[in-house]
Amino acid sequence: MNESIDHLVDWLQDAYAMEKHAETMLRTQASRLNNYPELKTRIEQHIDETIGQQKALETCLEGLDSGPSAMKDLAARMGAFAQALGGGLASDEVVKGAMAGFVFENIEIAAYTTLIAAARECGRDDIRQTCEAILPQEIEMARWLLAHLPQVTETFLAREAVDDDAAKR
Repeated sequence: MNESIDHLVDWLQDAYAMEKHAETMLRTQASRLNNYPELKTRIEQHIDETIGQQKALETCLEGLDSGPSAMKDLAARMGAFAQALGGGLASDEVVKGAMAGFVFENIEIAAYTTLIAAARECGRDDIRQTCEAILPQEIEMARWLLAHLPQVTETFLAREAVDDDAAKR
């Protein structure tokens, strides 16, 4: 059981770092979306959810006499910064950002599904319930992005045909 708990702690730390990465990535993306207000509003809403998720994961880790991994957190933030920097150079930044967001949400869905199973196996109903509360937020954001990818793409293409700068962001 100790190895299972060790894995649970490790995966919770991974999830916390993942949410820190998400926050950095989402904040950067939202700050650059001047011409896509609906997408910007939804991303800002998800930033609030992400911060709540971080706090919930910290509580889970504290309940296991642990905390976030400074190294994983730093690596996640550096990765998010590099991703944001690279995305800012793309002429189709808004489309690539929406696609990347959708992929990232699905990674989060997989992570929380794994954490739910691990918490159940370790007899940690508190952690299972926390992750079960987070999972629908990630599923909803993924669904929203999937449903809006066509609109973002079509708007980008229409704007790009007339004004390249307005299309990008």
